[in-house]
Amino acid sequence: MTDTPQTTPPHIAALIVAAGRGRRAGGGLPKQYRRLGGGAVLGHAARLFSARADVASLVVVIHPDDAALAKEALPAGTRLAMGGESRAASVAAGLAALPDAATHVLIHDAARPLTPAAVIGGVIEALHSGAEGAAPALPVSDALWRGAGGSVTAAVPRGGLSRAQTPQGFALPAIRAAHAKAPAEAADDVEVALAAGIKVVITEGHENNFKLTYPADFARAEGMLTPKEERPMDIRTGNGFDVHRFGPGDHVTLCGVQIPLGRGLQGHSDADVAMHTVTDAIYGALAMGDIGQHFPPSDPQWRGAASEIFLRHAVDLARSEGFTITHMDCTVICEFPKVGPHAGPMRAEMARIMGLDVSRVSVKATTSERLGFTGRGEGIAAMATVTLVAS
Repeated sequence: MTDTPQTTPPHIAALIVAAGRGRRAGGGLPKQYRRLGGGAVLGHAARLFSARADVASLVVVIHPDDAALAKEALPAGTRLAMGGESRAASVAAGLAALPDAATHVLIHDAARPLTPAAVIGGVIEALHSGAEGAAPALPVSDALWRGAGGSVTAAVPRGGLSRAQTPQGFALPAIRAAHAKAPAEAADDVEVALAAGIKVVITEGHENNFKLTYPADFARAEGMLTPKEERPMDIRTGNGFDVHRFGPGDHVTLCGVQIPLGRGLQGHSDADVAMHTVTDAIYGALAMGDIGQHFPPSDPQWRGAASEIFLRHAVDLARSEGFTITHMDCTVICEFPKVGPHAGPMRAEMARIMGLDVSRVSVKATTSERLGFTGRGEGIAAMATVTLVAS
């Protein structure tokens, strides 16, 4: 009978780099010690690995001045190493502090406290499969520009580009040797590995695995950690008002609907006074200025432009900020044309552009009893109110 050879399972260690100062995030403290979801950011990052059965040990690299903060943030007994003058130096110090039994290491940014378990598991699986290096990433989907002096100087092809994330995993002897000759300015450990000839496999990243860098990132992370039913309700109301004078033409455009008339409205775009008003109401609810700030009338590209462009921009901006538009009410103020016969198509067009059910869109009209500029037939005014609710 022949004995089956026994293979020793890999000892995977986690190394969290937390020696930076992180001042761009605000808040006074280095960002890894700021509070998030009832605990320090560093504590959340440490638990990503300490709770895993397939990670055998954990070392956290800290700034020498932060020992007391680290003790408060981390579980008792967490092994610490003191960082150096650069990220590469801090990682090298952490690698030296790993237990002798370690065969592989996962190097992670302390400022990524929301890394999904599947992302970590994907890196570990690649290492188990024999990869000398593995790191999660997401493909670049946005257009890329190169700029100087506040202007775009060139478009950059995005084909083959990825957004790097952590943890970045390596066979320990290989990454130790790579760091022994790494340049101090290396951005991350994949750059160090590539310089040493280590092949790095790309594993699947995740949008939730973002790095806390700016104050807005903390608000996003807090929202993800707080159950939806416990979040404070955020309801915004915005108001808009606009006026356009009459001029030459044979129709006016209101809420995207052309209405025959013996004159037109004057404006840099198509002068849809009602749609402009609703657009400004959305910007107002977001506290993000008005149409003139987003689409300056001095810019010739907007001359004669369809106002749908402006409204769609405001709607998309609200969604990107985490809000749902739940209701819109617009009142057109004029002696003519008669708006009532066209209110149905106007509501339908606004509902289409804003992505709302028509039952949530109100369009109505009133006169000013022949008083003022609208009463004298010199132009049309409009006012609007929109309601936004945090998603």
